Amino acid sequence: MKKLVQMAAAVASASISLMVPAHASEVSVELLNKAGERRFVFSPELLRINPGDTVVFVPTDKGHNTVSIDGMLPEGAERINIGFNKEGAVTLNRPGIYGIECTPHAGLGMVGLIVVGDPGSSDAARRAATKLPPKARERIDALLDQAES
Repeated sequence: MKKLVQMAAAVASASISLMVPAHASEVSVELLNKAGERRFVFSPELLRINPGDTVVFVPTDKGHNTVSIDGMLPEGAERINIGFNKEGAVTLNRPGIYGIECTPHAGLGMVGLIVVGDPGSSDAARRAATKLPPKARERIDALLDQAES
């Protein structure tokens, strides 16, 4: 009887642990005119999260938006498109590399990367980066190097 009670308790415990949902995280990214010596930045510029985590874009300084960089999005993922001076949240479920930019300031290097889970190859992101303005391309290449290290 004692073994039966122990087995029942173990099964109940296992069942309960399977029913407890995993808790996703929420992370903020600020849109800034200046951070340290750099002007026009996402802070942080490189973010590593797990699938199912939520990223909240906070327009700390005015005049910025957040949109996906063309070609820098996992297959099947929805584009990020948060309007000017708007706070917005996105939950990223697909593993991969998400490139983001501030439309009016991309030419000044206001770009960022969000790496969700195991990103796989960065080849597609590097190809997409070749179409960016020079400062944005330089910044994305440096962020991809960091993401791979």
